Amino acid sequence: MINDDILKLDNQLCFAIYACSKEITRLYRPFLEQHGLTYTQYITLLALWEKDDITVKELGERLYLDSGTLTPLLKKMEENRLLVRQRSSEDERKVIIKLTEKARELKKDILSVPSKILCSTGLSSEEAVELRESINKLLKTIYNFNEGL
Repeated sequence: MINDDILKLDNQLCFAIYACSKEITRLYRPFLEQHGLTYTQYITLLALWEKDDITVKELGERLYLDSGTLTPLLKKMEENRLLVRQRSSEDERKVIIKLTEKARELKKDILSVPSKILCSTGLSSEEAVELRESINKLLKTIYNFNEGL
């Protein structure tokens, strides 16, 4: 007889990660809404605060987002004057993303968000770092596997 416990929802790694991701995103909502941001806009700003003046392709790779998801997101952020999109002067096929002064100023207001989120999780700083490193290792492994398909 085949043991079908492996098919129970609570035994699925994918479901635990999915549900946890959804709940973490929900934790961010009240902090980000104060600044008129969605979670996806927030992570886009995080990436651009690290490295500004990059192509849409580079940003998509950094965020693991395809252009179909990224284009409307960037358009909305441009409408909100958080960034500008410009065609590259060297290669018209490339679109360069640049933060505005408004986005740079917003960074100061957002600085407290990560610590507020950490407090909400009940994890210590060390536990959070360990968990993040494990998840990043899993992400890279899965991403590399999928790239090989």
